Amino acid sequence: MALRWSDFITPSTLQLAPLVELLLEPVRCLQLQAELQLGLQEALVNAVRHGNGCDPAKCLRIRRIETPRWVVWQVQDEGPGVPESARCCQLPLALDSCDGRGLFLIHHCFDDVRWSPRGNRLQLAVRRERLRPALSARGWGSLGR
Repeated sequence: MALRWSDFITPSTLQLAPLVELLLEPVRCLQLQAELQLGLQEALVNAVRHGNGCDPAKCLRIRRIETPRWVVWQVQDEGPGVPESARCCQLPLALDSCDGRGLFLIHHCFDDVRWSPRGNRLQLAVRRERLRPALSARGWGSLGR
């Protein structure tokens, strides 16, 4: 089985709902889909706002690959990158802070989060075993047995 990346290139815009839906096609579990939607949306919004400065002339490149054990997304913008010191995944200390929650959410939505050395590409991964809807305690859902 040859593994291939799926590439998605889009103008830098905040009209992201159709793209997020397309990126989440491999995810069947609705609860996990909602969780990953939040994380992907946050990663894409950060790339548009902070990476590309909301410049519609710039593009986002998103890649997705499905392996036997993982589904991986890479989100890349055309910006200068996030410095290592700013790649924090903790909530901001000030409760009324306008920034700082996005990376925290991303880290809590995905099983693995990695940055490119430059900091303008974020790799997000979820274990495949989490993608399947869980069966009920009886083993087959509500089949009436």
